[in-house]
Amino acid sequence: MQFLSLSGVVIGGIVGGVVGLIVVIGIIWYITTHNSLISLKNDVDESFSAMDVHMKKRYDLIPNLVATCKGYAKHESETFTRVTAARNAAIAARSSSSSAASGVDRISAERELTSSLRTLLNFVQEQYPQLKADSQFNNLSRQLEQIEEEIARSRKYYNAKIKIFNNKIEKFPSSIVANKMKLERRPFFEIEDAAERVAPKVSFD
Repeated sequence: MQFLSLSGVVIGGIVGGVVGLIVVIGIIWYITTHNSLISLKNDVDESFSAMDVHMKKRYDLIPNLVATCKGYAKHESETFTRVTAARNAAIAARSSSSSAASGVDRISAERELTSSLRTLLNFVQEQYPQLKADSQFNNLSRQLEQIEEEIARSRKYYNAKIKIFNNKIEKFPSSIVANKMKLERRPFFEIEDAAERVAPKVSFD
């Protein structure tokens, strides 16, 4: 009888130890996953900030570019108005968006700005070839071309980070921790129109 009682204590101790070990492992896993998700979130935010720097350069460049074009195409007010409006909308979307996420509105505004810039540059190239001789315009064009390439590279890097982040928060079992942290899927910074995947033609060589 005493032997059975001792056996029960031993078995109970073993079971309790196993349960305790499982709990400890679970806590360690939760903390590790939590920290991993925080790191991924910060990576996404950092990569977006890098892209945002290049987009800010583009905002700053556009007024000078438009002003230079107006000197040769004073009657094309509708084209200039569209570019200016798109720039203002992008800046407004940037100001209203959280630093933690790009937001659909921000992506849409940037897409419209890219499209309006492409329209402007292609138009003036065809209709006002004398702009080729304007050193200010050529300088601004080269700067814009470089900025567009930088945006494209940083957007590719950002989207790669987004893919890792979205997979992590959606896949089980890390999705359990992500739900507790109220993390949500981030949108990719994509350009829907395949034709718009090509950077604006800004070289007039």
